[in-house]
Amino acid sequence: MDGKVIVVTGALGALGRVVVDEALARGARIASVDHAPTQVPATADLFELGGVDLTDAAQAGKAIAAAASHFGKLDALINIAGGFAFETVADGDPRTWQRMYALNVMTALNASRAAIPHLVSSGTGRIVNIGAMGALQAGSGMGAYAASKAGVHRLTEALAAELNGKITVNAVLPSIIDTAANRASMPKADFTKWVTPKELADVILFLASDAASAVTGALLPVNGRV
Repeated sequence: MDGKVIVVTGALGALGRVVVDEALARGARIASVDHAPTQVPATADLFELGGVDLTDAAQAGKAIAAAASHFGKLDALINIAGGFAFETVADGDPRTWQRMYALNVMTALNASRAAIPHLVSSGTGRIVNIGAMGALQAGSGMGAYAASKAGVHRLTEALAAELNGKITVNAVLPSIIDTAANRASMPKADFTKWVTPKELADVILFLASDAASAVTGALLPVNGRV
């Protein structure tokens, strides 16, 4: 991925940090975008944009424009920014549905819309979204989250059709990711069956690479170790 310029949203989270580190190790240059603040000075390979609310189209547009201006181009967008909530439909707060839609669908939509012109200019533009296995068949307490991630799946398919021949658009659908937060919330689970951030990053970066030029519109489940 030498010389590729990749925007990673949600870059300061558990998965985002691993994706950024792996991409840098492979020679990419990264624009790191996150809602959390950052004070890391820009380098030749890493440009961090903190305090960005990607649910706001204007802020997303400014962040993408700043990344393109800093590096002179954009080759890929990896939409990791998102959120999770667990509550039943009957007893939950209707505002949770709005929040999940904003965090999971609108962040990806706003970043993608802003990045499309730059990615088309690249000639090898890539968009990789993060869906969810849990959105294929929602379980109890997963209604709002699963519905929003199903929206990410449909967004991926629609963009792939609209941009066919110009940009590839795919999504990875993780099962449970092996993070400290997930281990704390499910202490009795078998962690060995969960997908690690590194394993997921490998799939994401493949889809963002030149090697994946023939893959678009795919919703790729990532189930964990066998």
